[in-house]
Amino acid sequence: MLETSARLLRLLSLLQVRRDWTGADLARRLGVDVRTVRRDVDKLRTLGYPVNSVPGAAGGYQLGAGAELPPLLLDDDEAVAVAVGLRTAAGGTIAGIEETSVRALAKLEQVLPSRLRRRVNALHAHVVALTPTVATVDPEVLTVLAGACRDHQRLRFGYAGRDGASQRHVEPLGLAHTGRRWYFVAWDVDRADWRTFRVDRIEGPPALGARFTPREPPAEDLASYVSRQISVAPYTYQVELVVHAPLEVVAARTSATSVHLTRIDDERTLLTVGTPSLEEVGLWIGMIGIDFDVKEPPELVEHLRVLGERFLRATGVDM
Repeated sequence: MLETSARLLRLLSLLQVRRDWTGADLARRLGVDVRTVRRDVDKLRTLGYPVNSVPGAAGGYQLGAGAELPPLLLDDDEAVAVAVGLRTAAGGTIAGIEETSVRALAKLEQVLPSRLRRRVNALHAHVVALTPTVATVDPEVLTVLAGACRDHQRLRFGYAGRDGASQRHVEPLGLAHTGRRWYFVAWDVDRADWRTFRVDRIEGPPALGARFTPREPPAEDLASYVSRQISVAPYTYQVELVVHAPLEVVAARTSATSVHLTRIDDERTLLTVGTPSLEEVGLWIGMIGIDFDVKEPPELVEHLRVLGERFLRATGVDM
């Protein structure tokens, strides 16, 4: 009986982390046959978990939405992560979610074991949050975007971009969060190209469309791609520097929303940044405090020479 209960918990955990499972996949992960999987699924249904199934050789299972929310299966680390996440959301950048997060947190803390409650309370007691000054996003919009990414469904929405309002028809890929803003990456059907949208500029809940076959993504690393799109692509000048320090050192002195970093070797990093003004970027480069070589554009070298001479004159050093 104990072995069966443990297997049911494992099955429920698998169903919660992926949308669709075939019976054969579940059987392989659980180390049982497909018939046992069917019996275990029936047991979950009697406990109130709405597990949907598709008959046939290629059929599968999916944890559906029910009339009531069944218990969630969380291990210790997951429970602490959810509690901390709810505390953060209570003062975060998602509009209207603060009160809901507090209510959910109160319910969760009622059922947390004392050993976990102490960990969560310790984090809460010694962490203060500064009120964000950036635009918040609608949680309903985030939910629709995330679901469309998961289910490969096209979307239509209004967008208030830098060039004015427009209607967009897209095939969604993924979401990225910088800590200050949310970004949404999608294939723009009308423009036949990848686009990165600021979620707070999406007007109203997007409308779901037909399913699509996913395209080859623009990059293997979505976070790195978004970093480059928001730190380099929108600007007049694209500056490339070879910085004489490991990537980890350069990353600690810069921001993923302002620069794009690529490891060259253990001692050098390629830093790419967009700027509307070479004079402006010259001052910023000096503040990083690490030696560098200019790779692009060539005219930046002259700007740095003029800037350096001006600083030397200010110190009274003869040139």
